[in-house]
Amino acid sequence: MSVNDPYAALRFKEFNIFLLVRFAMVFAWSMQFIVIEWQVYSMTKDPLSLGIIGLMEVIPAVGMALFAGHIVDQKEKRNLLIKCIFGFSVISFGLFMLSLPSVLATYETKTILYGIYVLVFFGGLVRAFLGPTIFSLIALIVPKKIYPNAATWSSTTWQMASVLGPALAGFSISIIGVHWSMCVIFGFSLLALTALFNISKKPILNPKIGEPVFQSLREGLTFVFKTRAVLGALTLDMIAVLFGGAVALLPIFAQDILHVGSEGFGVLRAAPAVGAAITMLGSTRFPLHKNAGKKLLFAVFGFGVCMIVFGLSTYFWLSVAALFLSGAVDGVSMIIRQTILQLKTPDNMRGRVASVNSMFVGSSNELGAFESGLTAKLMGTVTAVVFGGTMTLITVGITAFVSPGFRKLDLQKDVEDHEK
Repeated sequence: MSVNDPYAALRFKEFNIFLLVRFAMVFAWSMQFIVIEWQVYSMTKDPLSLGIIGLMEVIPAVGMALFAGHIVDQKEKRNLLIKCIFGFSVISFGLFMLSLPSVLATYETKTILYGIYVLVFFGGLVRAFLGPTIFSLIALIVPKKIYPNAATWSSTTWQMASVLGPALAGFSISIIGVHWSMCVIFGFSLLALTALFNISKKPILNPKIGEPVFQSLREGLTFVFKTRAVLGALTLDMIAVLFGGAVALLPIFAQDILHVGSEGFGVLRAAPAVGAAITMLGSTRFPLHKNAGKKLLFAVFGFGVCMIVFGLSTYFWLSVAALFLSGAVDGVSMIIRQTILQLKTPDNMRGRVASVNSMFVGSSNELGAFESGLTAKLMGTVTAVVFGGTMTLITVGITAFVSPGFRKLDLQKDVEDHEK
């Protein structure tokens, strides 16, 4: 097997099963988030309520992240992932029950809304463990020399699921309604759970089993903050996503600005993921290792420009194009960041480093949702999106100016060392 083979990771049966599990989970999670957004905004017509959804998920996800990373590094990964997916299935079933017509007719809107927020909160707890567990499990399924290829396929699968999940959500809301859309989500979570049993248990590579929690957490944080390539990539992406993300406001654009209904909402929500998926598929043949720092800076700058265009657009297909291109450049950013993490992180610290990553980047999506909802409430929806895109451009400029070493970051040598 050649390490230059674009399908190297796909030669391993368990990795293909892993991709199926990841696809089903991301599909279910992204579809669920869209259905929840649509239902909540339809109930309240308040942009701040969309921001609260993100806040309810990010509080437990960030609050538990470091402790989750410690636990992931101490436990067997396959069984831990089974527990995570089971927890998500319980939450999905709860949302399915909350959307029953009889429940909606019996309880006040505020009660239903609070119930949704509570379940989203518990979803944040699950997510605190899910990301680090998946990141750690990949390294136990494929040989180290094809980590970059496996990371690319894993990210591509994530994006493909992110394409289809939102798209199906928009159409399913229109065709079968919110309630039965929740049932579809529950079904995909069960598919992921069933498939996961076809992956064998994996060894625990951490030599410090039973290490005190705070000592373990300090070791993980020290590694991240001392590894400049990791810290720079996480910080840049975090700030860009925090200020530049307009996804949380898409229900407002679909319903009140572009007037395209739930079907158009699904297209808008899927457009960034389509762009990112195409970028990631292309990267399997044209790697992004060389001059990674410059490519990452240009990618985040392009993301900010796309957000400004989207915010100012009043034409549906121009908005779709802007979101598509934002996803394409964001795909570059994601691939480079994941490659840095896979190449620079020791096996015994993957859970903790992935947890820090989820705090920096993953949770910034939800904080960005809250920021977008709050600024939309204060400034207006269009102004909020343009403001976020502008802040992204400023962030890239500052990073490029104060960190010349990051501009020169090149991963080619790291990749070659892992291939030996």
